[in-house]
Amino acid sequence: MAKADRWPGGARLAMSFVVNVEEGSEMTVADGDRGPEVVDELGVALKKAVRNYGNESNYRYGIRAGAPRVMTLLEDHGITATFTAAALSLERAPALTARIVAGGHEVCSHGWRWVHQFHMDEDAERDFIRKAVASIETTTGTRPHGWLSRYLLTPNTRRLLIEEGFSYHMDDYSDDLPFWDHVDGRPILIVPYALDSNDMKMWTAPSLTPADWCQYAIDTFDWLYREGADDPKMMSFGLHLRIIGRPGRIGYLEKFIEHVKRHDGVWIATRKQIADHWAANNPPEASA
Repeated sequence: MAKADRWPGGARLAMSFVVNVEEGSEMTVADGDRGPEVVDELGVALKKAVRNYGNESNYRYGIRAGAPRVMTLLEDHGITATFTAAALSLERAPALTARIVAGGHEVCSHGWRWVHQFHMDEDAERDFIRKAVASIETTTGTRPHGWLSRYLLTPNTRRLLIEEGFSYHMDDYSDDLPFWDHVDGRPILIVPYALDSNDMKMWTAPSLTPADWCQYAIDTFDWLYREGADDPKMMSFGLHLRIIGRPGRIGYLEKFIEHVKRHDGVWIATRKQIADHWAANNPPEASA
């Protein structure tokens, strides 16, 4: 991106807050899955087809207690975020969905449910994508423009997203700026995500304290902000209702937000706003 075409207002950093809404669509034998959800703060990966009532309640916490804290914090600080949401989660949490819409946040598709799509054949994956689009459009009034899979994608995913009218894809961790990919000569914008600053680290690496996580996020922001003086940068910051929404963690999100807001030249934007601006200033070149 040329200096004249950097982020709006001459910003040196595009700051992307991404709130994952997965609660209520995770794996459970109650919904016909072969086993319970394996992502568990306790690290208990049950392989039997039994209900893991404890872990299910941990996910419910995200909707009942975590979501109100996260939404209030975003509202208090005037933060517009991208909610990467599993469609069924939004259906099952109408009050949260209404608050997301009322707040002017973007909803990016995180699948029909928060399940693995990488084992799906092409027809099943196409149906999975279409169900997610139809559901999100019904619950929010707007179809999703971006997609984030649960961890892995298939060789067909990006082509199917193009065919179904998606303008950007998040399943990539290879850069701090968007870039174009082409499938069968057709372009789609890749808006990379980040795992290292994601609050999921506090589940997968229990020795990481909220203070450590917050400091890592601040260090990430500071370095990208520094680089952005010469070349524009983007920071992706992933959050989960059931994780950051806990009372011992939510304050550290506020500390990070306050740190960001003390800096000039930061454009806090949704993924779609970032994608639209990038596409307008950096149109895709014809593929070979």
